[in-house]
Amino acid sequence: MTDLSPAAPILSVRDLRVSFAGARKSWTRVVNGLSLDVAAGETVALVGESGSGKSVTSLALMRLLDPATSRIEGRITLDGHEVLALSEAEMVAKIRGQRAAMIFQEPMTSLHPIYTVGDQLIEALTCHRPMPLAQARKAAVALMERVRIPDAARRLGDYPHAFSGGMRQRVMIAMALASRPKLLIADEPTTALDVTVQGEILSLLKELQAEFGMAMLFVTHDMGVVAEMADRTVVMLRGDVVEDGPTEQVFRAPRQPYTRALLASVPALGSMAGEPVPLRFPVIDTATGQVTPGRPLTRQPDLTAPLLQVRGLVTRFDVRGGLLRRRVARVHAVENLSFAIHPAETLALVGESGCGKSTTGRAIIRLAAGQSTGSVRLGETELFALDPGRLRLQRREIQMIPQDPLASLNPRMTIGEALVEPFLEHCMGSAAEARAKAARLMGQVGLDPAMLERFPHEFSGGQRQRLCIARALMLDPKVIIADESVSALDVSVKAQVVNLLLDIQERTGIAFLFISHDIAVVERISHRIAVMYQGEIVEIGPRAAVMENPLHPYTRRLIDAVAIPDPARRHLRRSQPPSELMNPIRDLGFVPPKRRYREASPGHFVRED
Repeated sequence: MTDLSPAAPILSVRDLRVSFAGARKSWTRVVNGLSLDVAAGETVALVGESGSGKSVTSLALMRLLDPATSRIEGRITLDGHEVLALSEAEMVAKIRGQRAAMIFQEPMTSLHPIYTVGDQLIEALTCHRPMPLAQARKAAVALMERVRIPDAARRLGDYPHAFSGGMRQRVMIAMALASRPKLLIADEPTTALDVTVQGEILSLLKELQAEFGMAMLFVTHDMGVVAEMADRTVVMLRGDVVEDGPTEQVFRAPRQPYTRALLASVPALGSMAGEPVPLRFPVIDTATGQVTPGRPLTRQPDLTAPLLQVRGLVTRFDVRGGLLRRRVARVHAVENLSFAIHPAETLALVGESGCGKSTTGRAIIRLAAGQSTGSVRLGETELFALDPGRLRLQRREIQMIPQDPLASLNPRMTIGEALVEPFLEHCMGSAAEARAKAARLMGQVGLDPAMLERFPHEFSGGQRQRLCIARALMLDPKVIIADESVSALDVSVKAQVVNLLLDIQERTGIAFLFISHDIAVVERISHRIAVMYQGEIVEIGPRAAVMENPLHPYTRRLIDAVAIPDPARRHLRRSQPPSELMNPIRDLGFVPPKRRYREASPGHFVRED
């Protein structure tokens, strides 16, 4: 590994300014004079609120902004090359994929939907290092296995839509590492990953960094990840750098009020010990750093009768192969799931990526593509017995906040049109009332109502997630299935959105099925927790019982894997070995074993393995 002094970093940025074209030929500055260096083997974290300019900075470094609508000024030196002086052809030949690679925030925007994952991985491998197809295929399988995608050889032939959000992110990480770059720009690389896989990916990135002397610019809102990964931390606010220094110093003695507010917003695992009910996040003044303690939820769940009752839910997908594409196996995505949710209650569903959490949410409202059986009752209505017309009307009462906000927003519709459409379709009022409600909800989720005229691509990832929350609330549903609804949000906005959800629950008595891999947020917002593993619930019970006395080995593993926002632990290697790869594919004749559960305490059930 080449020994580079700080005077010759892999990446050197000086006075970077990025502007976007506005109306009437005006320019709006979104990054103001950013300067930073990243040396070989060093990790620099770029943190700040959603919309602060973090992702724009990373795109500017790779010259991926549209030159017709953006302007990049300053100086960017990457491995001795002046990036802003290179032509587009030179960027492709010398920089992108060769010396620098990028992991994007939303994998579906960078994975081509009509090409298989294998084709795209092989292209990444052979673009700069020509090799025989057989060798490239073998290398692609090895990369997929290294980022822990089960049954990698077979899944090379799958298309991106067949992967869960977390698995798509792992594919993106594999593609970025294919060229062994000198600089890896990681824009929220573990946002879609559960805590166990996040820990393994972070360990993998550390190993590869040590092996290749790779520099990393880590763009993230997860302060636990920052504490574990970063040597230095750069804090951004509205396009400006407000603090820059060694990570331990930034965490231990932050100088700026905004940095103190950002750290105070971090949900700490174990902070709910002794709290009987969900607790709002503290309200923080980013100008002064003053913290107002969070208020507990005063409205209690109505346990008289369940609002949503799921019994024996099974969802399977056919696997076809051979010349005639016959059914050769099945994916057992969800297996014999049973639970109930009461009015004003939040049940959190947690587990690894690919364990069936999102499929469960989609199956409940009959949006899963596979074959679903069992019983799902919303009040007195059996959803699985409804015809399409009646089901469409019933969906007004059970809404979903999707995992991938960009894929669920029509790129041809303005945000205003997207929000008012369901309101008008269900004949809930006039167009003026719909518009007024959309503007009110935009304010409640922390966005300017003037943004209603914008299109989805004009928002950051975190802002798009807030738009999906606003859209779900337009119909005043009784149940909301929130599928990773705060995973893309920075810590301060995450706190605001969780507080918003709790406010709505307290005011209306709405019930939440909160699907998430963020254990610290789950601990804060939930009344009960269900832990899923390989399509089955292995432990379910009151939040305090599951978090403070986890009994199933997998539950303990999940809790132990949470990244702690403490830089003193950064150099400690994870004690847990990589978990066994989950493979839900079973032969056609496979009969799932009957499961038995024991009640460890009132309402706390654990599967007996």
